[in-house]
Amino acid sequence: MLKDQQVGAVLPAQDIARARAYYSEKLGLDPENPDDGDNLQYRCGDSTGFMVYQTSNAGTAKNTQMGWTVSDLKATVEELRGKGVKFEDYDFPGLKTEDGIATMPDGNSAAWFLDSEGNILSINQTG
Repeated sequence: MLKDQQVGAVLPAQDIARARAYYSEKLGLDPENPDDGDNLQYRCGDSTGFMVYQTSNAGTAKNTQMGWTVSDLKATVEELRGKGVKFEDYDFPGLKTEDGIATMPDGNSAAWFLDSEGNILSINQTG
């Protein structure tokens, strides 16, 4: 029933104005509803999207909450670093980043960063 449907994400923000500035200045994303003060709606590739809403619960999740798939992870990481995005370093059994990027045994790779609200976001490249 749902496997062929589009999916979106919902992210919390302590400060919606700060989140809006981060997503615009660091990630190059502008909301579809710029005049709404309670939540921000964003559209990305293939009609996918996500919402950011104001709540005091922001930044409490310790897992990846949303990710983008890109064709050139290293170039995307460098571009985002140039805008001030700081990538996380991990060293877990089965997952270790080098220069912010983890390469999996299957050839996929990923990098993680925190947004202004403490949400863990990722960018991924397959193969």
